[in-house]
Amino acid sequence: MKCVQVTAPGQLTHADATEPAPPDPGHAVVRIDTVGICGTDVKILSGAIPVSYPRIMGHEMVGVVEAAAETGPPRGSRVLIDPAIVCGTCDLCRKGRGNLCRNGGLLGRDADGVFAEYAAVPAHRLLEVPDSVSATAAGLLQVLGTCVHAQRSTPVFVGDVAVVLGLGVSGLLFTQMLRGAGATVIGVTRSEWKQELARQLGAVAVAAPREAGSLVRELTGGRGADLVVEAVGTEATLAQAIELASVGGEVTVFGTLTGGGSGLPYYQLYFKELTLRNPRAATVDDYARGIELAASGALDLEAIVTDRFGLPEAVAAFERVRSADSLKVLMSVA
Repeated sequence: MKCVQVTAPGQLTHADATEPAPPDPGHAVVRIDTVGICGTDVKILSGAIPVSYPRIMGHEMVGVVEAAAETGPPRGSRVLIDPAIVCGTCDLCRKGRGNLCRNGGLLGRDADGVFAEYAAVPAHRLLEVPDSVSATAAGLLQVLGTCVHAQRSTPVFVGDVAVVLGLGVSGLLFTQMLRGAGATVIGVTRSEWKQELARQLGAVAVAAPREAGSLVRELTGGRGADLVVEAVGTEATLAQAIELASVGGEVTVFGTLTGGGSGLPYYQLYFKELTLRNPRAATVDDYARGIELAASGALDLEAIVTDRFGLPEAVAAFERVRSADSLKVLMSVA
């Protein structure tokens, strides 16, 4: 089968690999249709996230069951693969928190992933996707599931003022979900075209980072935001999230922060008695809810897709991901 492998840091190859066979009756073979490129994939390619080489990349997909397992979706079912690798037996898995599995991993990082024509996966990690979700929209279902997981852990009330820092793919998904939950959403980004898209998707106001503080104070009477979603992944944006939050507010740290820096406004954390939430990945239930939202038409997912390539064009697709004027980049496998 054709696949995309990373063979060394910075080295991406469109290659041939052995078609996977199910190792046991509990596994199904899925024919991949569409895959999405994630920031994790970019870091794997660069070498910032180490993997064993060669590694078939990718963990965002939609496809069709080619060979069904003993249980689970039948042959011909359109499915999403939950890309988590879980043991099912550790204390966190037994508590329903497989996203935090102590022995877990991720397809495309810790095992061969979905940038390929076929993948063999446990049938219990498959979720059926209705035909009402377009092929383009389906390419965002995995990242949508992670956003659903983050928002599920955070109380949102009608009339709350919510700030979304960073209007990339996840930030624009949060903008729509928070709007749907009844919040007044303020989007923050330097990009003018992303500001305009956020308005189209439900933000009542947008601002560049340097203007965000005054805008939030104006719209809240100086109170601050009830909820701030940090969707960038830098210490500077987390510090700004803390500053923008109201006393008693909530901050969802969705962007992945690594390494140290100059420090955070720790006194404000104390003075405001803020709650910081650090959601990680998603559960099967989160993906199921994301599919429901997509099928209902409550979210505009296609608006977030800027580019679509074929799998043989993976090098160009990864270059496009790095462009400031791109959002979600998909690749067609079939």
